[in-house]
Amino acid sequence: MRRNRPRKVVALTGAAAFLGSNLIGVLEEDPGIERVVAIDIEPPPTGGPKTRMYEVDLTVPASEERVAEILAAEGVDTLLHLAFLSTPTHASAWAHEVESVGTMHVLNAARQAKVGKLVLWSQTLLYGAAPTNPNFLTERHPLRASPDEPYFSDKIAAERSVLAFGAKAKDTVVTILRTAPIVGPTVRNLITRYLGQRAVTTLLGFDPLWQFVHEVDAIAAFKLAIDRDAPGVFNIVGEGVLPLSTVLRLASRMTLPVPHPMAGAVVGALWGAQLVPAPPSFLPYLRYLCVADGQKAARTMGFRPTYSTREALLDFVGAQRLREVRLLQETPE
Repeated sequence: MRRNRPRKVVALTGAAAFLGSNLIGVLEEDPGIERVVAIDIEPPPTGGPKTRMYEVDLTVPASEERVAEILAAEGVDTLLHLAFLSTPTHASAWAHEVESVGTMHVLNAARQAKVGKLVLWSQTLLYGAAPTNPNFLTERHPLRASPDEPYFSDKIAAERSVLAFGAKAKDTVVTILRTAPIVGPTVRNLITRYLGQRAVTTLLGFDPLWQFVHEVDAIAAFKLAIDRDAPGVFNIVGEGVLPLSTVLRLASRMTLPVPHPMAGAVVGALWGAQLVPAPPSFLPYLRYLCVADGQKAARTMGFRPTYSTREALLDFVGAQRLREVRLLQETPE
């Protein structure tokens, strides 16, 4: 006679943001989950009878002890650290406190509470876009995104802290999921903001390959990491790639090609005026390749995306067009 497996108690930082709130909705429906512990500055909209909400600001020094208390009191065995920005901000000092310093608080709390599993959200954008990149970047390639851009440097610092934590905490399974840019009908981030503009900036003479993962597949990958013990770093990507020109054609976007020598000054001025979704440090992604290999996740975790890169983009585009039609209908004549 088989014994029933003990039900899991899962905690999530960044619980009210896209990944956290959607994962809580999935965990609420899973009979193998006993309790969900939501840690954020506001409650997730998907919380149900299993969810216990704790209001914690990770930028506050006292948050380390508070999170440790919560993890211990709730008997948390799996902790998902998802408290990261999905789009750049002009408030870079605050972002550093949230992502880099906040990660240190979370890791110290996890160490004190002796959490059995830690799952971190990261991004394939951290590999950086460069002319020397291979066709597909594996998990062994270094993270070479611009160290001068806080959006990248804080996330890279957080990854390094988690890897160092995993090297010392032998009794903790540490999993890092680097997602390709997430697109879909409901997600809002840097890439969906870029593709959501009616006219988008491109670099004259350059047409790099792009890669996406559908929001449903990204959520499924984190659920796999909860259900299965898979220590290590994994690229979570959709199958296939698309040239940027094809991406923009499928999205029916008008392009504004800018010669790359003057693009930095132009985009810098627009970023300062808050007219574009990202600063000039993102221009290399309009010029060079940054595409990740997802074979390790398939082989080790059993992750296989439902949507290809093209299908994920088209699902986003369809939802975006519906929103644009509604806006036109609601606009008074």
